[in-house]
Amino acid sequence: MTQTFIPGKDAALEDSIARFQQKLLDLGFHIEEASWLNPVPNVWSVHIRDKECALCFTNGKGATKKAALASALGEYFERLSTNYFFADFWLGETIANGPFVHYPNEKWFPLTENDDVPEGLLDARLRAFYDPENELTGSQLIDLQSGNEARGVCGLPFTRQSDNQTVYIPMNIIGNLYVSNGMSAGNTRNEARVQGLSEVFERYVKNRIIAESISLPEIPAEVMARYPAVMESIATLEAEGFPIFAYDGSLGGKYPVICVVLFNPANGTCFASFGAHPDFGVALERTVTELLQGRGLKDLDVFTPPTFDDEEVAEHTNLETHFIDSSGLISWDLFKQDADYPFTDWSFSGTTEEEFATLMAIFAAEDKEVYIADYEHLGVYACRIIVPGMSDIYPAEDLWLANNNMGSHLRETLLSLPGSAWNKEDYLNLIEQLDEEGFDDFTRVRELLGLATGADNGWYTLRVGELKAMLALAGGDLEQALIWTEWTMEFNSSVFSPARANYYRCLQTLLLLSQEDARQPLQYLNAFIKMYGTEAVEAASAALSGEAAFYGLPAVDHDLQAFPAHQSLLKAYDKLQRAKAAYWSK
Repeated sequence: MTQTFIPGKDAALEDSIARFQQKLLDLGFHIEEASWLNPVPNVWSVHIRDKECALCFTNGKGATKKAALASALGEYFERLSTNYFFADFWLGETIANGPFVHYPNEKWFPLTENDDVPEGLLDARLRAFYDPENELTGSQLIDLQSGNEARGVCGLPFTRQSDNQTVYIPMNIIGNLYVSNGMSAGNTRNEARVQGLSEVFERYVKNRIIAESISLPEIPAEVMARYPAVMESIATLEAEGFPIFAYDGSLGGKYPVICVVLFNPANGTCFASFGAHPDFGVALERTVTELLQGRGLKDLDVFTPPTFDDEEVAEHTNLETHFIDSSGLISWDLFKQDADYPFTDWSFSGTTEEEFATLMAIFAAEDKEVYIADYEHLGVYACRIIVPGMSDIYPAEDLWLANNNMGSHLRETLLSLPGSAWNKEDYLNLIEQLDEEGFDDFTRVRELLGLATGADNGWYTLRVGELKAMLALAGGDLEQALIWTEWTMEFNSSVFSPARANYYRCLQTLLLLSQEDARQPLQYLNAFIKMYGTEAVEAASAALSGEAAFYGLPAVDHDLQAFPAHQSLLKAYDKLQRAKAAYWSK
């Protein structure tokens, strides 16, 4: 068999692919290659997913088909090993009360009477970083996955790299502030760690360049000429009408980062891609393949025009958008003729062991502490790297403002609404509670509760604003019901099925008619049936009377059997739990 070695990897691509695929089969995961893209020469991307659980998927990219597949499989192990596929979901009471929720080496810290952050969590430096005013409470740090207040705060062990001490970091903080940043899997420990550290630099430097509207130096033609495969990809894009800028993003040779920007003159927009690796050529290739990961040439019209509004560019919401899909705003200043830094023909490359040491030295020079959790329970080395102050995707204040456990205490109540028979004022009190607790009307209820509902029922599109319409109907407050029904039609109907959109048009009409005392509803019944259909008229009438206000929301039992998507997620998690238990019991 041919063996293909590429820079930055400690094994041949063929060996990595065969090993990763076999390990997945051994663990009971059946993965399919769902789609491939090769929009320009030397740029490949692939989307792979679990045949039995569509929520478990990854994308891979590379200069060749094999490199892209190895990349996708590596990312799959990274996300399985770190439990990232399950980061947004409640795992149910069985797991919440099982021998362990996340890993057998987790540690639980019971809540205290005064709800302080329990002793033994975090170190002094982390406490000062996350909670400088000493306002954080223990109950704010309950993890979404277990939601188990009786058990307390779940801390995961990380090794502080400066002195190899174990520090327990709450799963809640990891999930809320770092999401997928700094996660990696690889053929060897050093290879994966170099990849994880490079990703931290990539996103940190990207945010600095965007937020500070830094002007970058172009990579000279003679340097680009060293990488003919990348040059061919860029030449093809330019021939298709997309001018390309390739920039040195190292900020004066300090960081191993490249930036490539694509212009789309057809609609005046641009898209900036960033990549990082100790090897200049690897970083450049990654940046170009990232530019087109999961995108064909016809998909390059969804970005935004550059702007002179540097304040808007620097806003945290814009940086979050760049993290999610790179569609955020970019300042025109990035492209200024006179760069803020000189071009540096940098190289941090060596063996993966040397590269790890080199990258760690950069963090040390910046006085940044690095915390690493190693995972080898699936037979492939993976890690999660946290560098407070550099790898955070969301600010620490989100622990107060947008904590993913904010809706956990409402889960049982909200899931019990279909088929409920409360007093009318109790439904209206729940609207008040949602207001008092500050829930955004646009928040999807399934995300608030950590549920995988599947797309075939009303829970999938239900937002807090639409829920308020239903609660007002159940509570008999038709004026308020009309306000929230019209809100729903304005802000949510674009994602509704035709039947649900029709129901809401009918409901709005009946609510408007209910305000017309002089009109007789029966006079309009025939016309309504012809316009909306018997089914919608009956459903809207039942909602109006308060008899069946929760249209399209199936009743949900304690085990969430009503949601096959959630059940498939739990089955996938069970495979992981078995592998963890076996590994840690050795």
